[in-house]
Amino acid sequence: MRAGNDRAGEDCALSDIAAAATTLRQAAHDKTQRIRQITSQVKMLALNARIESSRVGEHGRGFTVVANEVGAVGEAIAGLARELEADVDGRIVGLQAQVSRLVTRAQGERLVDLALNAVELIDRNLYERTCDVRWWATDAAVVACAADPSAAAAAFAEKRLGVILSAYTVYLDLWLCDLDGRVIATGRPGRFPGLRGQSVAQEAWFRQAAALASGDEYTAADIRAESRLGGAQVATYCASVRQDGEASGRPLGVLAIHFDWEPQARAIVQGARVAPEDRARTRVLLVDAAHRVIAASDGAGLLSERLPVDLADPESGVVPAKGGKGLVAYHRTPGYETYRGLGWYGVIVQRP
Repeated sequence: MRAGNDRAGEDCALSDIAAAATTLRQAAHDKTQRIRQITSQVKMLALNARIESSRVGEHGRGFTVVANEVGAVGEAIAGLARELEADVDGRIVGLQAQVSRLVTRAQGERLVDLALNAVELIDRNLYERTCDVRWWATDAAVVACAADPSAAAAAFAEKRLGVILSAYTVYLDLWLCDLDGRVIATGRPGRFPGLRGQSVAQEAWFRQAAALASGDEYTAADIRAESRLGGAQVATYCASVRQDGEASGRPLGVLAIHFDWEPQARAIVQGARVAPEDRARTRVLLVDAAHRVIAASDGAGLLSERLPVDLADPESGVVPAKGGKGLVAYHRTPGYETYRGLGWYGVIVQRP
């Protein structure tokens, strides 16, 4: 997070420069106005002198020459004041424009960093899920039940899955399925009854998992609401269960683990390091490859809203928000370790 803090410091420094330029511009304006007031007074004195010299006739002729010279000097000073104000004002306006561009760029880069941080945090979390499912698919009770799904084997496998769930509270349930897509054991039969015997053969995650070439591989599904788990939002990860728990063994079934997505993702987007003064105007999002909102710091639009902007660069960048009101900063998932990610993005939407 150091880079983010450094950029926040740069934003403050640039803002200070912008404020100083504004102060300098006002000071220059005030001083040239004062010069104008003085030259106006000088010209008025010169005019009065000419009037008085004309009244005394021949005796005032010399004084008229002096009055004219004073008036000319006043005009020259007034012209110089106008030139000075125009020159200083123009230079300061140019400086302010440059600083404004730098502030906007620095702000955009900082927001992109926040977006990257959000998607990296969730990727590191989900990498662990890919490790969990491949590990638990080799559990002796799971392998034995997949090889011979008798009532006794299923009961023992469910007991074992329940023990796993008691230690890993980020999961809603674990399902062991045979190669036909029939659920033969679950981890929480008391909380989610009636699942054993149901078919998941038409689920995309099952079909992908059934086609895995070895026990070292896994599949990851997009976020969805799972009706069999009370409509909860889940991230499902699968691995194949193989004979003797060996990666190259004959496939016996599929283990699916359902990650309790919503509370875990909410903690990440709400925990983004947004400055306190910016929180009310900032929305932190995770979106999938189709730009569907799968997590939002304000809790709105989950699984229904799509990000209404075109991402100019497929990896990262800053684009105007819809209607030009604010900025949208984004960064595509870089993946983590062996988890390549699903093309998700971290997104920061900030209103003016």
